[in-house]
Amino acid sequence: MKIAAYNYRDFDEAKYFEKFGQEYGVEIVICREAPNRENAHLAEGCVGVSVITTEISEDLIRIWKEMGVKHISTRTIGYDHIDLDAARKYGMTVSNVSYSTGSVADYTVMIILMALRRMKTILRRADGQDYSLKGSIGREIGDLTVGVVGTGKIGEHVIRNLSGFGCRILASDPYEKESVRKYASYVSKDELFQLSDVITFHTPALPETYHMVNEETLKEMKDGVILVNAARGSIIDTEALIKALESKKVGAAALDVVENELGIFYGDYKYQVIGHRQISILKDMPNVLFTPHMAFYTEQAVSDMVEHSIESIVAEASGGVSKSRVI
Repeated sequence: MKIAAYNYRDFDEAKYFEKFGQEYGVEIVICREAPNRENAHLAEGCVGVSVITTEISEDLIRIWKEMGVKHISTRTIGYDHIDLDAARKYGMTVSNVSYSTGSVADYTVMIILMALRRMKTILRRADGQDYSLKGSIGREIGDLTVGVVGTGKIGEHVIRNLSGFGCRILASDPYEKESVRKYASYVSKDELFQLSDVITFHTPALPETYHMVNEETLKEMKDGVILVNAARGSIIDTEALIKALESKKVGAAALDVVENELGIFYGDYKYQVIGHRQISILKDMPNVLFTPHMAFYTEQAVSDMVEHSIESIVAEASGGVSKSRVI
């Protein structure tokens, strides 16, 4: 049984592909580049392909289907980079993966604290040997109300982490969980927006979550609110956020994701114009902590992503159903 692994990374994934390839009895066909028409042929004879957050178009899906590929597994939680309508059209099953929730949950609390303590300003000043106090005063999380939008596995882990700081925690999710009620109070999304000093988002990219934060919902929020997004960029209307930061309606933002990041993050563009005006603006704002979709990135998470991707393809190829099947 063969699996084609695209965007294969030698520096972190290789050892896990070798380990789990052996454990699951599969041969891994390696492609270090993103999938495209020129390298799609590498998947010939493979039962499935493993990809990451690069565009998986109808054209690619058709080519793979003609070669006998039956399953696309993305080594990510999100799958909005895959043309699901095309996958249905060609009878291609698709799965995502789960991974250590501590990776994103711990990172989320870290960037919340960094935003509250103005860490970007402090570090930039220290680099220039400016050790003054003016403009660097922070806030203590224990005095604040933190709203968590989305209480799936990651959102719940964030809430457990936050519970140790003594802050008031509000939660909003269509599917309420008793395990969350131990630490947080469920309220409507509107009420959470109105009452929270800090709001962190942990929802998938869905039609109903698209631009959940926009000009109108921003008006509902407290003046000086801090917004945190380590989920999906499409949750926040970036233009509306920039305006709210400029007007000081939003006091600060900690962003690990942004709209239209596909094709930019994980590349080195330090001597190039990236062609993403919003990123260029946000990363230079002193009250915006901006990181390039790194919240997931731990050794345990990478191991989980590789293993679960292989596991899903093997399960489908063996006549079963992947526990992470999307369609």
